[in-house]
Amino acid sequence: MRLIPLCLAILLPATAFAQTAADTAQSAVTQHILPRYEALAKAGATLAKTAQAESSPETPALTAAYDDAFDAWIAASHLRFGPSEAQDRAFALAFWPDTRGITPRALAALINDADPVVRDPGAFAGVSIAARGFYALEFLLYDPEILAMGDADYRCDLVRAVTADIAELSADILAGWQGDFAAKVLSTGQGGPYRSDEEAVQELFNALTYGLEFTSDTRLGRPLGTFDKPRPKRAEAWRAGRSLRNITLSLTSLDDLSGILAQRDPELTARLQDAFQIAIADAESLDDPILEGVADPLKRLRVESLQQSIDHVREIVRDELGPELGVAPGFNAMDGD
Repeated sequence: MRLIPLCLAILLPATAFAQTAADTAQSAVTQHILPRYEALAKAGATLAKTAQAESSPETPALTAAYDDAFDAWIAASHLRFGPSEAQDRAFALAFWPDTRGITPRALAALINDADPVVRDPGAFAGVSIAARGFYALEFLLYDPEILAMGDADYRCDLVRAVTADIAELSADILAGWQGDFAAKVLSTGQGGPYRSDEEAVQELFNALTYGLEFTSDTRLGRPLGTFDKPRPKRAEAWRAGRSLRNITLSLTSLDDLSGILAQRDPELTARLQDAFQIAIADAESLDDPILEGVADPLKRLRVESLQQSIDHVREIVRDELGPELGVAPGFNAMDGD
């Protein structure tokens, strides 16, 4: 009986299994994008609910809910288009890198003034974007200087305001996708943002290249600095001990997206999967949660090896996946305005 599928595969023309651009977009939306934003909205709501009950940084339930929601954001953080970009929602969730140290100053201003804006959710959405989202919450939960400022009750109110804002932003992104943006991606050329299915696939390809670029050049490049001047305190979310965790989560999610985009070519899919698994294995073997090893010459080599593994994936994506899809790297969120 096992011979029947094989015989059918031999007898049927190759076009019977052709993966169109529309098919690729459909798979990406239903299998990759919507599940990640659903997980983010759910985790964001749980985080806000937990903070309402337990807002102290020492509360294990709060830090666990924070990690779960942050995990969900990292898994979706490369999808910087559509509802996540509307009203700067992605930046409000994730204002990083903060190259000028604006986040702690913005939080300090709120705390020192005991600004009542924290008790008005509508008004809080208008505060400095640096005082919102996961990185602001990291300071509120883990930074000793912030934890020593002002009144403890006010800091608890601020934690509740930030988590409620995270929940609302996450819910709004999901609502945007479920409301009409998913349909616009899947029904191109009808007055929506994409004139063709190929343009929609280009956007997805851009998301993949952006995620890889951000992980290699920013999540790793910033703490690596130079050999003579490493910058371990520039690692992402080091106060929360999440620097390496975020890299691994991002790679795992990007691996999933690349598999969807490459599925019309099984050999390319396999090469991409192998390259991603090498990079993920390199990350998992580091045993350096906050990348402080960048300052040690021997440990630094392993961090650089991880970066090289990611860059190898980028080469396959650029040189093989792009031509296979008929697209090329385009404008992404790292290119600025």
